[in-house]
Amino acid sequence: MRPQDVAVLLKVVALGDAPWQGIELAKALRLSAAEVSNSLKWSALAGVMDGSKRRVSQAALLEFLKHGLPYVFPTRPGGVVRGVPTAHSAPPLRAKFMADDKYVWPHAKGTAQGQGIAPLYPGAVDAALLDPALYELLALADALRVGRTRERNEAAKELAKRLK
Repeated sequence: MRPQDVAVLLKVVALGDAPWQGIELAKALRLSAAEVSNSLKWSALAGVMDGSKRRVSQAALLEFLKHGLPYVFPTRPGGVVRGVPTAHSAPPLRAKFMADDKYVWPHAKGTAQGQGIAPLYPGAVDAALLDPALYELLALADALRVGRTRERNEAAKELAKRLK
């Protein structure tokens, strides 16, 4: 699985029951149509999408995010940069944690300062800025990638709510 595969799955979840086409996903996620097509095929093969490649197996995705994401796509906080809040510094976790350390995706349009966290893939921040639901899902995924135990547990609970 590639990092953008996770983003494709999260975007499909964010869309809910709204109809979508692969080309629309590609534009929204700042990916090529081929990358999205390959991602959908791989996700179906891996069992996180059904055979029609239209619906996410939410239980399988949640298990992968909780138990696989931190190991497959790890990241470490870097130096202080300007960017877009992520992990426990972004909604929906921001209100639950009063942490001194803030995490951000480095980005020119960012309004916050914090330790830089590499986004899942290069276009993730731009895609998140255009879709609040996707933004929250990606930020929760980052909390699983970089958070401490309490933050990871709370992120898993929030993801479970959104994946039901």
